[in-house]
Amino acid sequence: MSRYHTETQELLASVADGVLTLTLNRPAARNALSRAMLDGLARLLAEAEADPAIGAIVITGAGGAFCAGGDVKGMAERNASGEPEPIDQAIARQRRNQRAVSGRLHAMPKPTIAAIPGAAAGAGLSIALACDLRVMAEAAFLTTAFAKVGFSGDYGGTYFLTRLVGAAKARELYFLSDRVDAAEALRLGLANRVVPAEALAAEAQALASRLANGPRVALAYMKENLNRAFSGGDMDDCLDLEATHHVHCGLTEDHRQAAQAFVEKRAPVFRGR
Repeated sequence: MSRYHTETQELLASVADGVLTLTLNRPAARNALSRAMLDGLARLLAEAEADPAIGAIVITGAGGAFCAGGDVKGMAERNASGEPEPIDQAIARQRRNQRAVSGRLHAMPKPTIAAIPGAAAGAGLSIALACDLRVMAEAAFLTTAFAKVGFSGDYGGTYFLTRLVGAAKARELYFLSDRVDAAEALRLGLANRVVPAEALAAEAQALASRLANGPRVALAYMKENLNRAFSGGDMDDCLDLEATHHVHCGLTEDHRQAAQAFVEKRAPVFRGR
């Protein structure tokens, strides 16, 4: 039994073969983000980052959607109540939440995968883009959606989308909020794989298991190298970081075992050290 307890039915957690799967579980609301869900995500992502038993994380959604983004209905109810949260308090909370979810998914030294069964909209899209890889069901779609509800965007979507598709396309997708279907997402490089809906969970688990049981030290350093380049790091800094990490990987048990396996013409068995 998994030791990961979400403390809310709005977020489910399970562990298999070194993979933590977190399922957004508000299907009636297309898994719109609630405070309980965000608090659970922040806590479990922090725990998983520090847990040597976890080698990869999958985020998905229940009931046919990935995540509709912010809970607009809840926002409308709070607006109607006439008791808005003080602005400085709201900004501080938003900043903490964004760093604890999108920021951690992007920066943690473990591969993160979004398995997208249906709509990924608004902050839901941003969270999917914060992951290292995205697997989409054939009928799934992506949309920034923010313009349709009078928002500018949150959870890092402008950062990730600009770097994935370029500034001009990112502006188009934000300003117009058009839907991007799975085939177009694959063409644009927003999706890594597109599969039939019934194969989505198995495909994401297989991909995550492959990573979780791979050379974890090397993968962690790869991610740091790629993130440095992704964020516009100076070329010499990137070269120096690569050199440091590459030499360190050469001293790991995983490298020594894999080199021996290569000589012996057999598959390596990685132990993450």
